[in-house]
Amino acid sequence: MKRLFPAPWLSLALWLLWLVLNLSMSPGNLLLGAALGFCAPLMMRKLRPLPIRIRRPGVILRLFLVVGRDVLASNLAVAWGVLNADRRPPRSQFIKVPLDLRNANGLATLSMICTVVPGTVWSELALDRSILLLHVFDLDDEMLFIEHFKATYERPLMEIFE
Repeated sequence: MKRLFPAPWLSLALWLLWLVLNLSMSPGNLLLGAALGFCAPLMMRKLRPLPIRIRRPGVILRLFLVVGRDVLASNLAVAWGVLNADRRPPRSQFIKVPLDLRNANGLATLSMICTVVPGTVWSELALDRSILLLHVFDLDDEMLFIEHFKATYERPLMEIFE
């Protein structure tokens, strides 16, 4: 059964999403949505990440709250930096962050965190996963930023995934 439906919940979600987006329960849309839900996970089976093994689930809530706080604070900081760019231009730069995190699921989560926190852009990951190139919108102290990034995001993800 796992060979036919490698991700049954994803199949169901794709089928339902098809129906919602088309706003129709016609037989044709029911059949097309079912075909999408069946075929897409089969074609993407090799792209699915490794099974997730969470070591310390309690850390997830703490990390979620910290990321939420940082999203709000960064939104305000970036907005303030943009509004005051004529008085004090932002000091944008690329920085290399050495990584200790090697788990593929942890790195994927870290990339999503970098995406949702304004002012940071995940630019490149070294092939050996040892260095992350980040673009930071406004940077005062590179070493302080790296220490904060590693303590706030990387270490909790290592606790969760490694």
